[in-house]
Amino acid sequence: MASHRRPKPASRTRVTVLTATAAAAVALSAQAANAAPAKPSKPTSVKDAKAQVDALYTQAEQATEKYNGANEKLKSLQTEAGTLQDQVARQQQHLNTLRDSLGTIAASQYRTGGIDPSLQLFLSSNPDSYLDQATALDQISSLQASALQQLQDAKRTLDQERAEATAKLAELQATKTELGNRKTEAKNKLAQAQAILNSLTAAQRAQIADDAARANRSTGRAPMGGSSATGRAAAAFAAAKTKLGKPYVYGGSGPSSFDCSGLTSWAYRQAGVSIPRTAAEQANAGTHLSKSELAVGDLVIFYGDHHHVGFYAGDGMVLHAPKPGTVVRYESIDNMPFQFGVRI
Repeated sequence: MASHRRPKPASRTRVTVLTATAAAAVALSAQAANAAPAKPSKPTSVKDAKAQVDALYTQAEQATEKYNGANEKLKSLQTEAGTLQDQVARQQQHLNTLRDSLGTIAASQYRTGGIDPSLQLFLSSNPDSYLDQATALDQISSLQASALQQLQDAKRTLDQERAEATAKLAELQATKTELGNRKTEAKNKLAQAQAILNSLTAAQRAQIADDAARANRSTGRAPMGGSSATGRAAAAFAAAKTKLGKPYVYGGSGPSSFDCSGLTSWAYRQAGVSIPRTAAEQANAGTHLSKSELAVGDLVIFYGDHHHVGFYAGDGMVLHAPKPGTVVRYESIDNMPFQFGVRI
């Protein structure tokens, strides 16, 4: 941010209203996110345990995707807030310059025999009130009228920019709070899943671990055949394949760990294409496709709320970062509720 004279603080009333509104929204979301997580019921079998754990992993991924969205919004808001604050500083400096110019006019009039009544009013203890009255004074010279109009316009602009900056800073703070809440929510779901696993016998845990290991070993069985619809899809898919076996980590965006949308956005970035960070946004980043229209490298969107995404790998398979405890791997497209494909 450029260095400028610090602006005059915004109206206390305006700041109070804006921050109070933001604080109320933050308090409600914080209350929901930080409520004590419900204790899962004790599983009656390994199958039941896996079902409960998978459901919690799905909820953790949903929270993670919301975390990713809030994180992207935070980055954007930080840039916008910085720009607005810089504009306020520049406008305040401009306003000060205009006021100094009017002071020079007043000094000149004093040396030549007296100060114009209009300038006397401006230089009074409450000069801002003068701006609303100055245009009604017939005795203002054309030079003074022009300077005063500029001053009035500059003050109006400053007030507007201060209000915009205040609102943006309030939104920024609310987004920071949401970010923390979503992170806590994801951690709570993962902790509940771990608690279920811990409640099992050693033999049951070993069975689940063996099942997971077999699923992760499927990374070595690449689908056969299939062509890409576009060169960038082929390049993105080729990049994603280099990450087979890398661990799933919530919020991971590469190059050593990934969540689902972190993998797809990273891979397309290697192909020179920028796509949104979250699965829900990627769902609207290109042309929608039916299952029969999919080509290698197309994105595949799963679940009704579009919280999971992967690459179509051909032969009815997807390449994706599935969930906590897994790695980037191939999997049948039918293992999850398919919604549609997206061609970038």
